[in-house]
This record gives sequence, structure tokens and C-alpha cells, in this order.
Amino acid sequence: MKKINILEKFGLFNDNWSPRIIGELNGQQVKLAKLKNDFVWHSHEHEDELFLVVKGTLMMEFRDRTEEVKEGEIIIVPKGIEHNPHTLNGEEVWVLLFEPAATKHTGDVQHERTVNNQPWI
Repeated sequence: MKKINILEKFGLFNDNWSPRIIGELNGQQVKLAKLKNDFVWHSHEHEDELFLVVKGTLMMEFRDRTEEVKEGEIIIVPKGIEHNPHTLNGEEVWVLLFEPAATKHTGDVQHERTVNNQPWI
């Protein structure tokens, strides 16, 4: 039982779209990620995902609309819902993710941005 400084953890990596695990509880993982530009359309058949924006503005695109998620705000993407997170104008966005440990980075979609083994920091 030790506290975790989220901002210090963000300082330990620079790559985008490659989540890092910082904690685990009740089968859920807490992850940090830096996002920039476009990602990939995907869904998670059995898992919900929570995105907390720490820095910047996240654009969460759904097939029927786009939600703008600002610093200090969260969005929960329900299981089975296709989504495409992205940023605007080359802005880097920092997010905290909360999701089941079994969640695949890009669901069943294989893409150049897919990360299969997300490291702990």
C-alpha cells in the first residue's frame, strides 16, 4: 500500500497510444496513456472502459456522434460500443484508463498501434 503520483508516472514514458499499468484492483487495471492524433476504430465485446482526461482534450468518436472530454472529465465507453479516441491539431492528451485486466488494447482489431503486452511502471 503505497501512494502513486500520477504526474511522476507520466514523466516516465513518452510514446503515444501505448498504455502503462500503474495499479490493479479487483481484476481491474489502472493505466496511463499519452494520446496524439488518430487511433483506430474498435470495441471491447465484454468490457467497459473509463477514460479520465488528466491533460488536454480527448475527442471520443462514436459512429453517431463525437464527445469532447476535457481535463478533469471522464467518459465511460460501454462494452460492445465501437469507438475511436483521437486528439485534435497534434495535441498530446494524457488519460488515466480504468478497465478489466482482460481488456485487449484494440479489442479484436489488429492494427499497427495494437499493444499486446502493456508494461507496468
